[in-house]
Amino acid sequence: MLPEVATSIPGPQSRLLAHRLRVVESQNVTYLDEDFPIFWERAQGVNVWDVDNNRFLDFTSAFGVTSLGHSAPPIRHALEKQASRLWHAMGDVHPSRLKVELCETLSQLTFERWGTGPAKTVLCNSGSESIEVALKTALLYNGKSGVLSFTGGYHGLSYGALEIAGIPYFRTPFKDQLGRFSVQLPYPSCYRCPFGVHDTFRLEGSFFPNCSHLCLKKLEDQIEKTLASREIGCVLVEPIQARGGEIIPPLDFLVLLRRICDTYKVLLVLDEIYTGFNRTGRLFACEHSKILPDILCLGKGLTNGFPLSACTGRSDIMDAWPLSKGEALHTSTFLGNPLGCAMALASLQEHSRPETAAHVCKIGHFFRVALEGIRHPAIGNIRSIGLMLGMEFIRADGSPDAVLTNQLMKHALEKGFIFLAGAPYGNVLSLAPPFGISEEEIRFTTDWIQEYLTSFAGSLS
Repeated sequence: MLPEVATSIPGPQSRLLAHRLRVVESQNVTYLDEDFPIFWERAQGVNVWDVDNNRFLDFTSAFGVTSLGHSAPPIRHALEKQASRLWHAMGDVHPSRLKVELCETLSQLTFERWGTGPAKTVLCNSGSESIEVALKTALLYNGKSGVLSFTGGYHGLSYGALEIAGIPYFRTPFKDQLGRFSVQLPYPSCYRCPFGVHDTFRLEGSFFPNCSHLCLKKLEDQIEKTLASREIGCVLVEPIQARGGEIIPPLDFLVLLRRICDTYKVLLVLDEIYTGFNRTGRLFACEHSKILPDILCLGKGLTNGFPLSACTGRSDIMDAWPLSKGEALHTSTFLGNPLGCAMALASLQEHSRPETAAHVCKIGHFFRVALEGIRHPAIGNIRSIGLMLGMEFIRADGSPDAVLTNQLMKHALEKGFIFLAGAPYGNVLSLAPPFGISEEEIRFTTDWIQEYLTSFAGSLS
């Protein structure tokens, strides 16, 4: 359904709730302004209704979670059925049957499907926890505490994950309490090349050259120097950066990392919390490069709406954890929650269907073409893979324009669109709608973006 133009955004009920929240929640959590936020009441498919009964199109999948749609019937039915039987079990003492089935399914869809044998899993509650399990696993496996990560990376905000965070805004306030066991290198970006290769070719008259081999050679040299000077146990990376601004690296980037990790006996950990489960048009984003990780971190689309994540790895690596003798080294109260496991199993069944990935590729291509049809000098770059798209806005001098991005996002809310701004500078319109978004809804949205940009005064400064 196309969005309806509301008379007042936020409406009176949202404004009242914002006032109440300001009194009782830490002021750093929810951004509160005169025209932001709305408060959700219900959702279905790609539509969200707020407490004032205004309807919106959701182009965020609620932070990339509801890929299969809000209140997706197969997931809702699984939740309702499980809720009538068992809400909670004792995950690492007396677990539910569903924990077993979920770990088996994750093994089947990852390392078994890739032909490397069975995998083992630690179920977690949040994406950042799955990252921390991966870091612990690497240390137990090879005894090396160092981690190589990349600028622009977002792996969660708990302390272990924050140590490897590549966005200074999140890391800097707490740097005095961090462990300093990580080394960060530039993440290859073809639009804003961190190695200067792109600019060199542009000066020579070739604006978008096939320069990835030069870029990756510079990166390879930096990685090898790091490995020679530091004891590194794992390389942790997003195959495609999400919060970092939908940065799609050269195709051979993961191939390079896999080769280096094999050569130097370092584990390759892939953070597919955002990119996993068909968001990029493949079940896992690493499959575009035809490389396999040693450890895989999963979340978000895993359950389509319940706080459950997973760290899944090759059995020989995961067996670095000692045999439990009654007290687990890493556990949590809600480990393997039956409600989350039931939702995950239903979600994985949908994601396992070949037509799911095929549809994402088809509708994602349509969306990309529609975005490329928008004309405005403030659009610096459009990039996409599957239904993971980014539109980067720039000023006249090419610098990031976060002001335009945020103003567009707020005006879009008034017109019935839920957008998010991404990238370290906040100048990328990040688009990751539920897979059920229609061509008509996409066209309606891109027409509005064109209309807004055309009428926007002073976007280039």
